[in-house]
Amino acid sequence: MTQSAAVRNNVHPPGAVDSKQSRRSLRASTIGQLLEWYEWSSYAVFAPFIAVAMFDKSNPASALLATFGVFAVGFLMRPIGGIVFGFFADRKGRKTVMVVTMVMMALASVAIGLMPTYETIGIGASAGLLAIRMIQGFAHGGESATANSYIPEIAPHAKRGQWGSLIYVAIFGGSVIAYVLGGFISLALSQEQIGEWGWRIPFLLGAFGAIFALYLRRGMHESEVFDEDPAAGSAAAAPAAAKADMGLKPRKVRPRWVSILLIIGMVSGVTAAHYTWSSYVSTYAITQQGMSTQGAYWVTVIAQIAGLIALPLWGMLSDRIGRKPVIYIFAVSMFVLQIPLMAMINEKPWTLLVASTVALVIVAASGSLLSSIMSEVFPTAQRTQSIGLAYSVSVAVFGGTAPYIYQVFVARDLAIYSGAYVMVLCALTLIAMKLLPETKGIDLRTV
Repeated sequence: MTQSAAVRNNVHPPGAVDSKQSRRSLRASTIGQLLEWYEWSSYAVFAPFIAVAMFDKSNPASALLATFGVFAVGFLMRPIGGIVFGFFADRKGRKTVMVVTMVMMALASVAIGLMPTYETIGIGASAGLLAIRMIQGFAHGGESATANSYIPEIAPHAKRGQWGSLIYVAIFGGSVIAYVLGGFISLALSQEQIGEWGWRIPFLLGAFGAIFALYLRRGMHESEVFDEDPAAGSAAAAPAAAKADMGLKPRKVRPRWVSILLIIGMVSGVTAAHYTWSSYVSTYAITQQGMSTQGAYWVTVIAQIAGLIALPLWGMLSDRIGRKPVIYIFAVSMFVLQIPLMAMINEKPWTLLVASTVALVIVAASGSLLSSIMSEVFPTAQRTQSIGLAYSVSVAVFGGTAPYIYQVFVARDLAIYSGAYVMVLCALTLIAMKLLPETKGIDLRTV
């Protein structure tokens, strides 16, 4: 008898997962994501040096724009990866997909570290970088979608916000590691050495972390919510009759396409604010305000650590008062403060420290809840693919393009207007969250 069949016949499935196993799987998933986000963030940290190495140095502004364009293309591949890998995760399970995507990310990271420069092979370097980032984006879309399903599914109902916040802890943590390494490299090497070969170090180190993460993920268990769903492995959500046989009362949900559109809108302001304050502002401070590379790196690390600490606290708060109030705090605060915080940044590192710390603590309020909110909206048999589509589309369209849009505004001496982009999207987040249901503490099997 299969595990799903056992549950449908009210038999406790053999080998049911206990709390200790769930926590071990939580650690394995989080550490793997931490390393993947470290590899992903390293590109943004070393963007000014990659621009010189991989594009035509005769026009630095154009090279920087091209680098952020490649950054955006990587994000545009994420919806495809989310849909493709989400399809397999909803049919074959979450664990296998999380192993495969991590291997792909690690191999792509090593490839960037070994890529010949523009000076060596010309346009081939630019094209090769583009291709590798597309592979990374494809894998990243699948990893993000699967993790955003898996962790909420193994979490206790009353702690789903807290456990789900660890996905964004991995995002912030990966970025912190990348910036810390960037800071040490800037201390140990000259600007010329970093430009020649130092920027390759973080990409090559990613391979060693991947081996450790693969070892941990080998012992992960499959999500019980997935195993117990009558429709697991098929394209349709579990019918109400099948769930009734399990003793569950199905919750009424919106049509899938409506939920997807609402999640896209809800995520838009979150991802635009996140990538503005975690990926772009340090480059802006260095290239536009004349801030020292070392100063920009270290104050960004401190600000991101503050955001990282705030994440589980926001998640715990949402488990008490609900998801909606916490998202409202984020959307209103960022709408009001986006332009004043950007205007505060000049060549002095403390200005970036204060602005980034305030912004990232606010961003943490929303980032901590994305996983729990998205998992609570979609049914199990469609959860990963739906999250993969909605989340990846929103991140690709509104998050991955944010640094590029900011740089376009700055290049045209319109920096003062660039903050309006984040403000508009935060308003969209507020509206979408208003239309989404409050789902704190629900049983995911009833969705």
